[in-house]
Amino acid sequence: MRMKNRKRNRALFAWLLIVVMMLTPLGAWAADEPAGTSVQPAASTKFQASHASEMAAQIGVLVGDGQGVNDAYLAKTTTRLQAAIVLLKLLGKHEEAVAYKGAGIFSDASSVAASMRPVLAYLKNHPELGWKGTGGGKFSPNAPVTAQQLYKVMLESLSYVAGTDFDYADTLRFAASKGLSRAAEAAPFTNRSLALALLETLQAAPKNGTKPLGDVLADKRLLSAEHAALLKGLRIDLRKAADGSTYFTDGKGMALYLFTKDMLELDSCVGGCLQAWPVFGADQLLLADELDSKDFGAFVRKDGLKQITYKGWPLYYYQKDQKPGDVTGEGVGKVWYLIKQPFYTVTLGTHAELGNYLVDSKGLALYYFDKDPKGATVCFGDCLKNWPVFYTEKPVVPSGLKAEDFGEIVRPDGGKQTTYKGYPLYYWIKDTKRGDTTGQNVGKVWFVVNPEKFDGNAAEKAGVTRETVEMKNYAFSKTDITVKAGTVITFVNRDKDRHNVHFADESVRTPLLGEGESVTLKLDKPGVYEFYCDPHKDHMKGKITVQ
Repeated sequence: MRMKNRKRNRALFAWLLIVVMMLTPLGAWAADEPAGTSVQPAASTKFQASHASEMAAQIGVLVGDGQGVNDAYLAKTTTRLQAAIVLLKLLGKHEEAVAYKGAGIFSDASSVAASMRPVLAYLKNHPELGWKGTGGGKFSPNAPVTAQQLYKVMLESLSYVAGTDFDYADTLRFAASKGLSRAAEAAPFTNRSLALALLETLQAAPKNGTKPLGDVLADKRLLSAEHAALLKGLRIDLRKAADGSTYFTDGKGMALYLFTKDMLELDSCVGGCLQAWPVFGADQLLLADELDSKDFGAFVRKDGLKQITYKGWPLYYYQKDQKPGDVTGEGVGKVWYLIKQPFYTVTLGTHAELGNYLVDSKGLALYYFDKDPKGATVCFGDCLKNWPVFYTEKPVVPSGLKAEDFGEIVRPDGGKQTTYKGYPLYYWIKDTKRGDTTGQNVGKVWFVVNPEKFDGNAAEKAGVTRETVEMKNYAFSKTDITVKAGTVITFVNRDKDRHNVHFADESVRTPLLGEGESVTLKLDKPGVYEFYCDPHKDHMKGKITVQ
């Protein structure tokens, strides 16, 4: 029987070996395959994005009130007692403190729940933890904590000692040198700020250590291995630039960039480009609370690398950035730009033949109409169905563009439209994805906008007659106007009260305009047009004769 079993086992092993060889790529069995190499599976596009507050609650270092860690709780100011409890948790002493029965307590301990008084007694009798009270035997448990006080606590949880490793007055600078700064400017310091500080502290290594604090706590079984693994995610933080704007960095403060050539092909940066601009990739992201996780994505490049995207734009580092705060990649080649927050409402795409051109935040091309006069539109009806209006209330642009070049007009139909150097901007209905420029040269009158070359359209260059009518002191400044067909007339409101322009034949009815607002009309059809202001129709009237 044993002999039969041995034969059966040998046969089974031989069969398994054959199956394994059938399922294994032949290259993996090659005799000249270098030791330690293998065929790597393609990266997955799956990734997880969490906010600091979500992560802090998930791993149990941030505990909310009766409703949990919700927006109301996160908006509350962090108290001194909360900060002390956080330190005890990070040091693995929280349970010991809650169960403490020693004598001696701060004189204002009655201001907190009875369940918290043992914690105050523990702090009173362990002055080496740094919580010596606020004077007069008091602890002031419900007083708000400042960023400086909180970061002192975080540094102490990493085994740095105030007065020895750093001066209290220098707390924030010293903390920043250890990678702790995400909530340094918070005032007041809220529970949302606390979540940020907690996460970066758990990702930092204690004094003279090599492992992050999260791993140290996991080794001591004060944090589960699963929760410690969650802390391995890469952070995306926000940092202020010298000009006051805010841009994306990773958790170490290194700037992240977009590439304007990543239009039709998201991985257009290859070879030497990729050596200079390494990809930012991760399976898990820890986001600043101001950021929306839905704006982030991931894709697998042709070279097999996973790359994170923001609003569809792949993210990169720049190899010449050597330290946190470096932004030497900004504007390089007029194709590399920081990821700003708020994000660009108008930015640049790059086409091999068309060069740089204006796109919206998602990479969709923007066009101008060669028949539009400056400051006005002649695209209505079916034209507007095919060429929808582009409008953004407040243009945010990269350093390669000038914000002052963008403005807006009020269309005769009452809608608003963003302009570039005075010319209205449009989408093309047949452009369905980033990088599409199928509207270029349609009818030989529609074009993308190359900022370096654009200096007006054909209508303006051909010469346009202009008239300006002010609405001032509850009257039109011109009430009997004679013009030639094709003339452009701008109505400007100078009164504090709102006015509009309404043509009696109903061909034009503008929205009510506030002080300083204007609307521009182009009159192509000969005829006589009577107009008035709706709210002041009895005395604000006029006539335009188009020849």
